[in-house]
Amino acid sequence: MLDIVIEARQASLGPGMEVKRILPFRQRRMVGPFIFMDHAGPVKVNPSASKNIDVLPHPHIGLSTVSYLFGGQVTHRDSLGVEQVIKPGEVNWMTAGKGIAHSERFEDPAVLAGGELEMLQTWVALPEKDEESDPSFINYKSEILPVYTDKGVWMRLIAGDAFGLGNTVKTHSPLFYLHASIQQGARFGLPKEHPERAVYIAKGELEVSGRSYRAGQMLVFTPGVDPILVAKEASTLMLLGGEPLGERFIWWNFVSSRKERIEQAKADWKSGKIILPPNDNQEFVPLPEDKFKPAGSPPPQALS
Repeated sequence: MLDIVIEARQASLGPGMEVKRILPFRQRRMVGPFIFMDHAGPVKVNPSASKNIDVLPHPHIGLSTVSYLFGGQVTHRDSLGVEQVIKPGEVNWMTAGKGIAHSERFEDPAVLAGGELEMLQTWVALPEKDEESDPSFINYKSEILPVYTDKGVWMRLIAGDAFGLGNTVKTHSPLFYLHASIQQGARFGLPKEHPERAVYIAKGELEVSGRSYRAGQMLVFTPGVDPILVAKEASTLMLLGGEPLGERFIWWNFVSSRKERIEQAKADWKSGKIILPPNDNQEFVPLPEDKFKPAGSPPPQALS
């Protein structure tokens, strides 16, 4: 029934910004097209140190970054000239394609001081035909994201299709991504439309086939199996998955079906071919000097 249980690992993005890293995992690098997942927060930082946790401009290729907040707010700036504040329940969907750079700034000291900031960052690998597409960015407001409810169950469809719902968030391959709030004692299942499916427990505790699982674990289920999940306490979950895309290489913030394309991206970032955000171009994250490692052993990534 369960292919694997992934334990979130602690990763540091800088002073005061510790995250739980779920994907990639050495024994299970992807779930459907999802190849990366970080859970940050709740973050509480002295306002005087808030600058230290900003994610400076950095590059991506071959993927879409998906930002979703439980609390707080973050300012996104990218090399297309976009500047967007994302708030809880909204979706920032940035497709890197052939190359983009962006930053994530935490510019409200009150949010940080109050411990309100909590966010999920995922990367969705692109099909080979879209890996060299033009970069793009769209912010989707919470009002346009459909909600599924059942007894003790509330779920917001962030992207894709699930439980008969669909939305206008533009994706490049079949997938689903849901934010779920489950009351204690509620029983629920997974969407049946997709072969690869997983549940990340952000808060709370679940029972599956008589065994309990806790916050910080991702449960990856066997294709074709339809488990019944029971909330042992009030729980916040992220449900995700979709159609697998095949092997992908991942190094730093780059994803590609071709190893040589990642080498080119490294050269492009060092040479300035991937331009910085025009309204955030005074600093950036330099390319790590690590030599290329086998897939599944990337150096620390940026948050998104």
